[in-house]
Amino acid sequence: MRILVLGGTWFLGRTVVQTALERGWEVTVFNRGRSGTPPEGARTVQGDRTVAADLARLAGEGPWDAVVDTSASELAPRTVLASARALEPVADRYVYVSTVNAYRGWPNDPLTEDSEVLDGPPDADIDYGRLPEGWDGPDWYYGRQKAGSERAVTASFGDERTVILRPGVILGPGEYVGRLPWWLGRAARGGQMIAPGKPDKAIQPIDVRDVADFALQQAGADRGGAYNCVAPIGQATMKDFLTACVLATRSEAQLVWAPDKVLVDHGIRQWTELPLWRTHKGVWSIESPRAQAAGLVCRPLAETVEDTWAWLREGGMPVDHPRWAEHGIEPAKEGAILAALGRG
Repeated sequence: MRILVLGGTWFLGRTVVQTALERGWEVTVFNRGRSGTPPEGARTVQGDRTVAADLARLAGEGPWDAVVDTSASELAPRTVLASARALEPVADRYVYVSTVNAYRGWPNDPLTEDSEVLDGPPDADIDYGRLPEGWDGPDWYYGRQKAGSERAVTASFGDERTVILRPGVILGPGEYVGRLPWWLGRAARGGQMIAPGKPDKAIQPIDVRDVADFALQQAGADRGGAYNCVAPIGQATMKDFLTACVLATRSEAQLVWAPDKVLVDHGIRQWTELPLWRTHKGVWSIESPRAQAAGLVCRPLAETVEDTWAWLREGGMPVDHPRWAEHGIEPAKEGAILAALGRG
């Protein structure tokens, strides 16, 4: 199997490359060379997806059985469209990693793999969908950009040769966002530790290695389709997750459950100050039967937690990214909430 990975040096892209190499596949990686190197054994072509000459030069390195695109999170749909058009003659299939944000109902409504996708033309520029000043409705900017990029790939490769993957939260070794590393660090400090919401709240993070496995499965499949890449509903709860963090770090942290209302009343920023906590009912209500039927297998969340802690302990360092600093509650603020709960 001969594949081209767009990206290949960060988190998911790097895991896709490593997994493909372990399978004995021939892997070409295309990126700008600014954020690390791909795993040893991959062939690198450096270039910029916004430069037509670089895309033409890349196409000359083909053909490939499949393209796996993990690097389009901050690119305009028209840039993805240019990439897909340049590669269509030299690639059999295109696997595009999108996001559940592309659904109109995210994060308020439960989702299926047939839920409505946001508007977003395939040739949109980076400003399409930006919010007007004073807007107080849903922030669909990122979702519209990703939806447009999905259409850009399909417009170039067609339905049968296009695979769209829509992950929710991806965790695991190499994470650069900082969600799971923050919780592990907090658990390692011990003491009374705020646990947000309800213990039995179902959550659906997926391991980066499981997304990579599924992406490569689909790269070698004979069909197209759109799939939600999330753990099955009910596989893990918030209590399972936080308990795994405590156990992995071998700490004596004590979970103190704080109801949603208490956290909201204290102005806790959802999704960031206490990562993975959000009150919107659709966040952890995403069905994925089509993906599971097509071969998506999700390992236990405790395994993801253990392996991420081991990676951090072994000196693993994420790519420097501004989102890391967004995550985590200040100790003084956590203390105030614990005090309000009568536990501080």
